Amino acid sequence: MKARRVRRKRIIPWLFITFLSLIAYKFLGFNSEQAGPFLEARVQEVIDGDTVTVVLGSGRKEKVRFIGVNTPEISGEVQPYGLEAKAYTERRLQGRRIYLELDTSERDRYGRLLAYVWLEKPRDISDTEIRTKMFNAELLREGYAQVMTVPPNVKYAETFKRLENEARNAGKGLWGL
Repeated sequence: MKARRVRRKRIIPWLFITFLSLIAYKFLGFNSEQAGPFLEARVQEVIDGDTVTVVLGSGRKEKVRFIGVNTPEISGEVQPYGLEAKAYTERRLQGRRIYLELDTSERDRYGRLLAYVWLEKPRDISDTEIRTKMFNAELLREGYAQVMTVPPNVKYAETFKRLENEARNAGKGLWGL
C-alpha cells in the first residue's frame, strides 16, 4: 500500500509537466511546420479563386481557404467573374512557394485550413506590406474578390474593407461588370 503512494507521488509531477507541455504546444503554436507565425507551402492546385491545395514543408497536403475574401463561385452555376478569378489565382500562385498566416480559427466547417496567403514573408505587418505581399489583399485590390469577414478571423478586416472600396470606386474587376 505504501509503495503505491510513493509511486503516485513520483508520477503526479511528471503528469503535470506533460500536461503543461501539451497546453504550451497547442496554444503557443509550437509546430515543426511553422517558421515563426508562418507555414511555408507550395501551391499544388488552384481549386477556385479563393481556395488552393498546398504541400507543406513536412510533405502533408492541405486544402487552404483564403481568410477574409470571397471570389465568385465556379462550381455548379458559374457566377460572373468566377473563371477570371480562378485564372488570376492560377497565374499568380500555381507552383509558387507561399507563406500561410493563420488567425484565431484554424479550420472551417469543411476541414479546410484557413489562412492569409503571403507571397513573401513580411518584415513588419504594415499597410504597405499587406498591399504588396499578401495575396488575399491583392484579390480585393484588383477586384477579383469581395470582403467576407467571418469572426473570429478578423485580423485584417478593416484593411480589406478599404481595399475593396478602392477597387469598387475604380471599377476594377467584378466591380466593372
